[in-house]
Amino acid sequence: RTRGTTFAVVVAELRETRLGWKAYFGITEVLSPLRDIDKWVLRKLRCYLWKQWGRAGYRELRKRGVSVREAWNTSKSAHGPWRVSQTPALSIALPLRFFEQMGLPSLAPR
Repeated sequence: RTRGTTFAVVVAELRETRLGWKAYFGITEVLSPLRDIDKWVLRKLRCYLWKQWGRAGYRELRKRGVSVREAWNTSKSAHGPWRVSQTPALSIALPLRFFEQMGLPSLAPR
C-alpha cells in the first residue's frame, strides 16, 4: 500500500496476474479457495485506496454515497487501514462493481 504508484497501475498489474491465474486454476471444481483469494484482494485494494486517501478519507466516502455518520465513524477510527478496509463504509464506497469497471477480473465465477 506504500508503493508510490497510482491505483490504476496497481490494478493493471494485478489484472495480468489474475488473468493468468484464472486461465490456470479456472478448471478447478472447488471454488471456495478462489473466492477467498478474491475477497482478500478486494480487501487489500480497499486498504490501498484508504491509505492513499489519507486525511481526505471522510470527503471521499461522502462523495461515494456513504452516510455522514458512517463516514465520520470510519474516518475517525483509531484502527489501522487493514481493519478499516473491512468496514461497511468502504464496502459501500468501493463495491465490487467499482473494481470490475477498472478492469479487475475475478478468479471465481459469480
